Amino acid sequence: MSGRTRLALCATAATLLASCALLPLVGSITWIVQAAILLALQSGTGALARRVPLARPLTVLAQAVVTLLLLTLVFASGHAVAGFLPGPETFERFAVLLQAGAQDVGQYTIPAPLTDGIRLMLVGGVLVIGLAVDALAVTFRSAAPAGLPLLALYSVAAGLSDGGAGWLWFVLAAAGYLLLLLAEGRDRLSQWGRVFGGAARRPGGLSSGLEPSGSGAVAPVRTGRRIGVLALGIALAVPAALPALGNGLLGGTGDSGGSGPGGGTISAVNPLVSLQNSLNQPNDRQVISYRTNSEQTQDMYLRIVALDKFDGTSWKPAERSITDVPDRLPEPRGLSPEVRTTEVQTNISAADWYKQNWLPMPYPAAQVNIDGRWRYEPVGRTLVGDRGQTTGGRQYEVRSLVVQPTADQLAKAPAPSAAFTREFTSVPDSLPADVHATARKVTRGSANDYERAVKLQDWFASEGGFTYDTEVRAGSGVAAISRFLKEREGFCVHFSFSMAAMARTLGIPARVAVGFTPGAAQSDGTMSVGLRDAHAWPELYFEGVGWTRFEPTPTRGSVPEYTRQDVPAPDASASAAPEASASSDPSDAPSATASESCGRDQQRLGGCGADEGQAAGGGGDDGPPLGMIAGVTLGALLIVALPLLPWLWRTRIRAVRLGAAGRTEADAAARTLAIWLEVTDTAWDYGVLPDDSLTPRKAAERIVRVGHLEPEPADSVHRVAAAVEQVLYAPDPRPTTGLAEDVHRLRAGLRTGLSRPSRLRALLAPRSAVRVSWAFAARWHTLTGRLRVNGRGQNRLDSWAAALRRPGKPGRQEG
Repeated sequence: MSGRTRLALCATAATLLASCALLPLVGSITWIVQAAILLALQSGTGALARRVPLARPLTVLAQAVVTLLLLTLVFASGHAVAGFLPGPETFERFAVLLQAGAQDVGQYTIPAPLTDGIRLMLVGGVLVIGLAVDALAVTFRSAAPAGLPLLALYSVAAGLSDGGAGWLWFVLAAAGYLLLLLAEGRDRLSQWGRVFGGAARRPGGLSSGLEPSGSGAVAPVRTGRRIGVLALGIALAVPAALPALGNGLLGGTGDSGGSGPGGGTISAVNPLVSLQNSLNQPNDRQVISYRTNSEQTQDMYLRIVALDKFDGTSWKPAERSITDVPDRLPEPRGLSPEVRTTEVQTNISAADWYKQNWLPMPYPAAQVNIDGRWRYEPVGRTLVGDRGQTTGGRQYEVRSLVVQPTADQLAKAPAPSAAFTREFTSVPDSLPADVHATARKVTRGSANDYERAVKLQDWFASEGGFTYDTEVRAGSGVAAISRFLKEREGFCVHFSFSMAAMARTLGIPARVAVGFTPGAAQSDGTMSVGLRDAHAWPELYFEGVGWTRFEPTPTRGSVPEYTRQDVPAPDASASAAPEASASSDPSDAPSATASESCGRDQQRLGGCGADEGQAAGGGGDDGPPLGMIAGVTLGALLIVALPLLPWLWRTRIRAVRLGAAGRTEADAAARTLAIWLEVTDTAWDYGVLPDDSLTPRKAAERIVRVGHLEPEPADSVHRVAAAVEQVLYAPDPRPTTGLAEDVHRLRAGLRTGLSRPSRLRALLAPRSAVRVSWAFAARWHTLTGRLRVNGRGQNRLDSWAAALRRPGKPGRQEG
């Protein structure tokens, strides 16, 4: 096994060993088998390219192209040309999968299910790291820097992991890197011969360069050791310095601090990282199924968390104290007994894959019955999981209040306390002045805060000319709000954040709630909530009513009745309730069956096909079988390589001819003759036919004349011809240096003045490649001659041999 082959195998092994640190992040390990197969094919492509040999950048490019073909075959074959050639639809598919993967990473807790998006992120990431390691360690022969991508791979995995057997993954990653360093050291030393401990010094005190002590041979080894120790130290320090990463948007990020009863805090986090991804999902996966006895299901918003702190960069929940969940939650702040309320019961079932820390509930909840470790945050009236508790597969019962204030009650609401108003009307100094100016302009003529709030809602929802678009760049800072008010395009995040900020500038306490809209009714009386029901809406505070929902986002959710100009009669909304929800005794344990999810998809997407199970299950499809991957990969390589065979052959032959001169005079003479042959073949490729009857000097003059060479490349040709004449005729030839550079100057000179098609023909279809067929014919003739001498198939071979003989040349007599 050659040193470079050994180095390539060690590079592949080092990448796979470092990739093992990603295993605890997902529930299935099948992805690493797939990654190992694709990584082996990627490494094999590099080995073949180096065998040709190709230039180093071309080797890396060839590996990148093959990697793209493999990823296309495995993840986007249905969107590719011939199943593996990428096109525009292929890259769109990759974008969708990566977007879904980012959203899945944000939603799931560790270990996450192996969805298609997560699988692409894992396998694609390993291949990218593997390409970088192979390029650095094998193609460019520098194994020490290859530890940096390996370190990045391990550090990301260690930062996301929750501990466990982290020492094992570190040992594996470190062993892979050290194995790579040892392989490179062995390869480097093998090029200089074996190192003997007792090597003597040359006469005169000069070192032979192979002594183990006090010589330069040990310096690379020591340098490699130092780099290895430094990289391993960084690998130990970086994971320790990385903060624990949360679970993302709607995927829960509130991890309680403190475990004792009645203590701890909930940290300020931003749960809106992937709301836009949820809204843009191609498959609307069911998140929650619930059954309620409420007659007005259009108001059953499932609230997760309230964002009540605006620092100019984003809206987020403030750091709050948390307590144990009381048997019955306290009365909502500011709610007066004069306001009509109705208590309803809702039984909720979360999907097994939907794992996040915040508990979705109707607002305001009065009582929650749920198993597990949950804590209560009084200001936001939310429940958050403690010590890793999530909503995955949970079934729970919530008793909540349906608050039905009148417009008159809201209009006559007194001012809240100064401290409360100061906290919830705070805006950053960086908020542009046009936000406040726009708010005053829109609410001009209003008599009270209620009228101002309704005018803001109606301006966003219908009168302001805003467009709902989930593809708009997300953002919740002051710059995003100002841009949204100018461009007037966005989705629920922009509408809710902007209205809350404008309300605060008018002195109205405001915050933003995040959760889900009520969902769609099912035939069995349950309600199904999907990813596309993810939503954000503003809540404004009115003393005597409490935190009150508004809906400024057009085409989303429902506008509350208390904000309409003509409030309908109480019975007018009865038709909005599903027929089966009239019962006041809902099931204690509703479940989200596959048929329910199918029914929802039929309503939203117009059908329920085989692809749904694939999208919902995530990791059920591990891609095509190995045989298909290998076969298609081989076919792709053949399709790409066949038209390039003449170019590859000329590149290989040129590299051999212009290679090292050897150590003896005979080697130097042979190299000079090979370089002259390269001169004549290069001229032939560019249209100057060879003439074997001419002397080297005459042939050089002909190449200069027919090729219209400038003085510098002309001198190069004559210099090579003179070196050849010395080898052929001089009694004591003198070695000539710089002949390879002369050939390169000749190529550049012949290219000058040619059209682009002529240059491409000389590169991709060189005329001198006909030597391959000549060599094949010569070897075939030799083979047939040997077979005839051995008496095998004499009659048939005689006729073939006769066809290869020149006309008029007497045949060979058989002995």
